[in-house]
Amino acid sequence: MKRALALLAFLTGWLVLGAVPASAHVEIVSSAPGDGARLSAAPPLVSVTLSENLGIQPGSIKVVDLAGTRADTGPVFQPGDVAEQLAVRLKPGLPDGSYLVEYAFVSADSHPVRGTFAFVVGTGPLVTSAGAVSAATGTDAAVDAVSTGARWLAYLGVVLLGGLAFVVLCRPAARADPRARRLLRWGAGLVAATTVAAFVLQGPYAAGRNLEAVFDTRLLADTLRVAYGKLLLLRLAAVAVLALLLPRLLRPDLPERLRSRYENLAVVTGFLVLLTFSATGHPVTDPIMFVSVSADLVHFGAIAVWAGGLTQLALCLHRPAADEDLVPVATRFSRIASGAVTAIALSGAVLALRIMPSLPSLWTTRFGLLVLLKIAGFAVLLAVASRSRRAVRRSLTPAAPSEGATKTVTADLRRLRQAVVVEVLLSIVVLALAALLTVTPPSG
Repeated sequence: MKRALALLAFLTGWLVLGAVPASAHVEIVSSAPGDGARLSAAPPLVSVTLSENLGIQPGSIKVVDLAGTRADTGPVFQPGDVAEQLAVRLKPGLPDGSYLVEYAFVSADSHPVRGTFAFVVGTGPLVTSAGAVSAATGTDAAVDAVSTGARWLAYLGVVLLGGLAFVVLCRPAARADPRARRLLRWGAGLVAATTVAAFVLQGPYAAGRNLEAVFDTRLLADTLRVAYGKLLLLRLAAVAVLALLLPRLLRPDLPERLRSRYENLAVVTGFLVLLTFSATGHPVTDPIMFVSVSADLVHFGAIAVWAGGLTQLALCLHRPAADEDLVPVATRFSRIASGAVTAIALSGAVLALRIMPSLPSLWTTRFGLLVLLKIAGFAVLLAVASRSRRAVRRSLTPAAPSEGATKTVTADLRRLRQAVVVEVLLSIVVLALAALLTVTPPSG
């Protein structure tokens, strides 16, 4: 673990020295008419060009006059061959006056971006505009809090499911342990429940509505039309397959041929679950999306295997099964944990380098401070894990049978149990920071 701490320190320095500018959310590149334009006659349509292709999002552009009356007609559409350009037609025969264009787009990472710009027909006054590139989300506070909580519970569910790797690779006896099986079922249930919650919350979250709008059929339909909604449905289907697979995979008397088949299917469905998280977060805003999404997959997958294994290890250390030998269990997991920690550190550094807007944003933005807190939490986790590793080595080293040796082993196992519990609690805190990071724009 000392090497892992040194690696983390090196990568943190690399992050500080190598942070490069990046764009987090969709932006308005240009508009027609432009913000503040004065026209002699009303245009047939209003169009905006975005920084990324989001597809057609119904109701994302509205035009109103000074009285708040709608001046547009018909749905949002693509007026030409440019996929990033969207438009809405204006009513014919609009009178002279000032008009406000309101836009609200859901970025590729599922976060809303809102703003306004204004134009004048004739010689009238220009209505006050909020700016054509406003990044204010305008999200209802209660909806934002519930959404963040749901994301944290979703991560917790994935971590509990990640304990399946521990069961399969480190503790085969856990297949017959009802407590271990219960944790895996809870994980699948949490992921399924939070996926449904995310789907119904996305509409109010993007539209700036309150919790009463969660079952608004129009908002649900809007969520279903965008990539985020489709990926949530894919996640729900994948975790449903995994939940059906778990009882079969965990049968102690399962033939080896079927066990291999079920394990392969579990890997595929688990990958799909992880992919739906990586494909709906900040990594998809990276111009080189493959690099960031791949790094996020490795990062989240390694966290799930490590933290999920810690939870299962804490369970069997708290109340081991009768006559169960924990020596091979702890030894195998120690090797897996070392690899997972290295993967977390490397992939986390790649993600930060690709997503952080600039070096000063590490200490001048909320996102940067959360990244630093997550790094600090991870460093503390590694320090505690180092203590666990020493306890494992001492307690599992063969020694001549004696009363003193028995007391030493018992004390070391007690220290191991305490360290693992602390690791699990710290992992929960780090997951909470990760949930906050997903709802915080890197530029803010």
